[in-house]
Amino acid sequence: MFEDKEIHLRDYLHVVLKHRYKSMQFFAIIFAVTLLVTFSTTPVYVATTKVLIEKSEPANLSLNPYAMMYDPDFSETQFQLIKSFSVAQRVVRMLGLGQRANIAADSGAGTNIITGTFNWFRDLISTVLHVGGAKPVAETPATTPAETAEEDPLRLYQQARMISGSIQVSPIKNSKIVNISFASADPKMAALIVNTVARAYTDEVLDIKMGSSQYALKWLTEKADEERARLNKTEKELQEYMRDKDIATLENKVTMVPERMSEIAIKLAQSETKRKELETLYSAVKAYAVNPEGADEIPAIAADPVMQSLRSQILKAEQTVAELSQKYGQRHPAMVTAAGDLNVLRDRKREQVKRVVATIKNEYEIARSGEENLRRLAGQAKAETLSLGEKFVQYGVLKREAETSRELFGAIVKRIKEQGITQDIKTVTVWVIEKAEAPASPAKPNKFRNILLGLVIGLMGGVGLAFFIEYLDNTVKSAEDIEQRFDVPVFGTIELLDEEKGPAEDIVLREPHANITENYRAIRTSIMLSTADQPPKHILVTSIAPQEGKTTTAVNLAAILAQSGHNVLLIDADLRRPRIRRVFGIETDSGLSTYLAGTSAIEFFVPKGVEHLQVVPSGPVPPNPAELIGSRHLQDLVASLEEKFDFIVWDSPPLFAAAESLVLSKMLSGTLLVSRAGKTTYKEVERGIKSLRDIEARVLGIVVNGLNIKENMRYNYRYYGYYGAQDHEQSGKLPHEP
Repeated sequence: MFEDKEIHLRDYLHVVLKHRYKSMQFFAIIFAVTLLVTFSTTPVYVATTKVLIEKSEPANLSLNPYAMMYDPDFSETQFQLIKSFSVAQRVVRMLGLGQRANIAADSGAGTNIITGTFNWFRDLISTVLHVGGAKPVAETPATTPAETAEEDPLRLYQQARMISGSIQVSPIKNSKIVNISFASADPKMAALIVNTVARAYTDEVLDIKMGSSQYALKWLTEKADEERARLNKTEKELQEYMRDKDIATLENKVTMVPERMSEIAIKLAQSETKRKELETLYSAVKAYAVNPEGADEIPAIAADPVMQSLRSQILKAEQTVAELSQKYGQRHPAMVTAAGDLNVLRDRKREQVKRVVATIKNEYEIARSGEENLRRLAGQAKAETLSLGEKFVQYGVLKREAETSRELFGAIVKRIKEQGITQDIKTVTVWVIEKAEAPASPAKPNKFRNILLGLVIGLMGGVGLAFFIEYLDNTVKSAEDIEQRFDVPVFGTIELLDEEKGPAEDIVLREPHANITENYRAIRTSIMLSTADQPPKHILVTSIAPQEGKTTTAVNLAAILAQSGHNVLLIDADLRRPRIRRVFGIETDSGLSTYLAGTSAIEFFVPKGVEHLQVVPSGPVPPNPAELIGSRHLQDLVASLEEKFDFIVWDSPPLFAAAESLVLSKMLSGTLLVSRAGKTTYKEVERGIKSLRDIEARVLGIVVNGLNIKENMRYNYRYYGYYGAQDHEQSGKLPHEP
C-alpha cells in the first residue's frame, strides 16, 4: 500500500515555510531571552597573573630514590594548593578583608536575572540623565579598614571560602607557567586579589618547604639513632653466632663440599654403568662354569688369550690325530699318544672357561662393592651439606641484617650531613613573572558571542521545531502524499476559502470562475473518466469524520454536474445532522426520512437559479436512521431514480460516525471519500478505505478538502496548473461546516 517517496531539498524548505510562524515565535523567544540575560547580567572582570612553578625539591628531603623523577600529580597538587582555603585565608588577612562588609558583591556572586535587570535599567537611566546634563549620584568609595579593627572570624571564613571558590588556575601548554585568575565586578579588586593570591601561594609554598625540611631533619636524626642501635645489635649477634658455630672453619668446608659431591656423583655414575655392564656379562656367562660347551661363542670368553692359545693348540692336535688316523689304527702307539694330547688340551680349555667365568664374577662383585661404597660417600656428603646449610642459613640471615643496617645507617648519616648543609637555604620554586593589571573590559557577558549564540540556537531550534511538528503531524497534507501511500486515486483538491467570500457550500453558484470552482470541475472530470464505459450514476459523498467538508463537496459537485447540462439529483442522506435544506433555503417538513418511513411520497425541490438540479432534503431527524437507510424503500428509490436522472449525488454521514454510510456505499455505484488536510490522519484514511473494501463497496477516489495553497504549493502544483496560478492570493481560512 505504501510506496517510497523521493525526498528533495525543496521538501525540507517547504516544511520550514509551512511552520514558519511557530519557528519565528520560537526564534523570537530565544533571542529575546538571550538579549535579556546578556544585557541584565552584571559585567564580570577577570584579572590574570602568570606564575612560574618548578619542581626543585632536593633529593635529601626524601629517602625515595625516585624522588627526582617526574611526578604526574605534582601540577594538580600545586593547582589545588593555589585554590586552597589556607591560601585564601592568607589573602583575606593580607588585604584586611575580614573587616569588610561585603566583598561578595564585588565578585558578582549572587547576581540573578531580576537584580541584573534592575541594574541594567538603573545604568540606562543614569546614562540618560548624564546625557541630559544631570549629574549621577557618585559612587561611595570603598572604605579601607582600620589597622586596629578586630578581625571577625565568621567574616574571615566566609570571605576565604568565597575567594577559594572563585580562583581559577589554568596551565599554559608545554610550559611551567600557570595562569591564576580571579573574577569580580570591580576590575581593580580583581587585580588586587589575584596578585595577592600569587603572593600568598608563594608564602605558603615557602612555609611548607621550611616545615618539611625541619621535619625531615628531625625524622632523619631519630631514624639514625634507631638504625645505630639496630646495627650494634645485629653485628653482636653475628659475631656470637660465628664464634659458636666455628663459621671461619666451616666456610672452607662450604667451598669444598660441593666440589666433593660433584666428584662423587661423577664416579658413582661411572661405577653404576660399569656394574650394570659386568652384571649383564656375568648373567650371560655364568652358565658356562658348569657346562663349558659353546663358550667359544661368547666374545668375553673367546677374547681371553689363554683360550685363544688353547683353541690354536686343539686345532693342531685335531689335525695331527686326523693325519695319523689315515696311517695307523686306533691302538697304534702314535695314535694313542696324539689322542691323549688332544684330550688334555680339551680338559685344559674347560678349566680355562671356568677360570674366565670366575674372573668376570669377581670383577662384577668388585664393581658392585665400589658402587655401594660411592653411594655411601654421596649420602655422607649430602648429610654434611645439609648440616652446613642449616648452619649457614642463620649465618646468612644475620649477615644480611648486619649489612642492611650498616648501609641504611650510612645513608641516613649522609642525608643528615646534607640536610645540615641545606637546612638554612630558602629555595623558592615559585616566581611571579607577570602581575595582573585591572582589566579594561569585562570578560563576561560576551555580548557578541551571546547574541550570535542566541541567533544560531534560535534559528536551529526554530528549524528543528518545524521538523518536529511536521514529524508529529500525521494528518493529510496533500493529494500527492495520499497517492503515494494508498492505491486509491485522488480526484482533486479543494483549497481554503477566505471567510470574506462567504460560505463555501454554494461557491460554485456564486463564483463560477473562481479557483475553487475549477477544483470542483477537476473533480467532475475525474468522476466522468473514472470508468471506461460510463460514469457512475449514484455518487455517495462521505468523509472519515465530521467537519471535513463532505456536504460542501456534495453540493458543489452536484451544481457543477448540473452546469454541464446533466440532469442531477442531490439527496441529503445524512438523517442525523442534515444541512442541505438550509443551504438551499428549502422550507418543508417532508423529505427522505418521511418517504422511507412511509408517511409521504418522495418530493423533489428545484433550487432557484440552478438549472438541471433537483434536491431531496433529509426531512425530520428520525429516531432510527440506520433502520430507515437499510429498508426496502430505499432500494426501490435507488432503482427508480436511475431512469429519471443522469447523476444522483448522495450526502451521507461520516463513515465512523454512523453505520448508514457503509450501507449506502454498498448499495450505490461508487463512493467519493472526502478528507480534510491538516485534520484527517493517514491512519483514518486507511481505516476508511479498508472499511469500504471489506464490504466490497466501490471507492471512486478521494478528495482532499481545505488545503492551504500557500503552505502546500509544491505538493499541489500538479492539481492546479493554469487555473491555480490565478487566485492563490484568495486562499485563506478553511470553509467550516456549522
